[in-house]
Amino acid sequence: MLRFLTAGESHGKSLTAILEGMPAGLRIDKKYINNELKRRQQGIGRGKRMSIEQDEADIIAGLKNNISLGSPIALLVKNKDTSIESLPPVFCPRPGHADLAGLLKYGFKDGRNVLERASARETAARVAVGAVCKILLSEFKISVSSKVISIASAEVIEEMEEKVREAQVAKDTVGGIFKVVVDNVPAGLGSYVQYDRRLDASLAQAVISIPGVKGLEFGLGFGYASSFGSEVHDPIIYSKSKGYGRTSNNAGGIEGGVTNGQEIVIQAVMKPIATLLNPLASVDIRNKKVARGSVERSDICAVESAAVVAEAVVAFALAQALLEKFGSDSLLDIKESFKRYLKRIS
Repeated sequence: MLRFLTAGESHGKSLTAILEGMPAGLRIDKKYINNELKRRQQGIGRGKRMSIEQDEADIIAGLKNNISLGSPIALLVKNKDTSIESLPPVFCPRPGHADLAGLLKYGFKDGRNVLERASARETAARVAVGAVCKILLSEFKISVSSKVISIASAEVIEEMEEKVREAQVAKDTVGGIFKVVVDNVPAGLGSYVQYDRRLDASLAQAVISIPGVKGLEFGLGFGYASSFGSEVHDPIIYSKSKGYGRTSNNAGGIEGGVTNGQEIVIQAVMKPIATLLNPLASVDIRNKKVARGSVERSDICAVESAAVVAEAVVAFALAQALLEKFGSDSLLDIKESFKRYLKRIS
């Protein structure tokens, strides 16, 4: 079974991930992983932290001569800002962040104990894991990409940039919508036999776990609500050269929790960043008096970064489903199983 854990705080020494279940025989390109980490740091509206950190992953276990051994792969991303012990305590939780919920859950007297781990900085480790999964998927010609659809309702890049500038001047933040597309996915990944084996459920959990993501849809999504069934279900076709296909893809590539051979299409919405330079009303947890939410170094907009993180978590969920169906020990054996399956369903 493919699984991973991450560890590390926003201003701690490093972020660490252990990826277990990756098959033996996969060549890992460290430059590719680091390029994915660089993509995560880019985009309009990013804050000062991105000019401090230059994320690079060090693979400290699981490889020999850059080839996976089938043992756990350990990835380490060091922080340049390691000031966790000297940063001031946080007594005024920020609306929209995990601060207050975490304080209540764990009984902390300092919100920094919450925000250091709840921070989206953790997603750097997930992008490193996702990059390894993308490398695996590429062996089967499956690709994962993303695109920013809108920022603050603006859909043209120049207008998006203007919205971010407006928010910056107003000491505010903005969110937006991004799309993730997975190409060349074979039919048959996932399962309808149990609720927790449905691939769309796994993908939804993966994407909604990204900090700031508050909603998502597959294919037509909420558009189904205003249409007749005859207008939205995807007609099935067949040809000797291509096999089964569809004339549309409103389902977003998944039916009954199983891939149907069409591209997987996911759209998600990211809320505006919760840290505001002109903070909203809050309460000082020391005396319960009215106060303003704490101000931390943050972004104005991170929609483009969230899209890159979404690629990573989607790649992981798909790699899980791929290995569940075709085996997980040896890349060579998995490829043989994959080839036989494609021949059978063609």
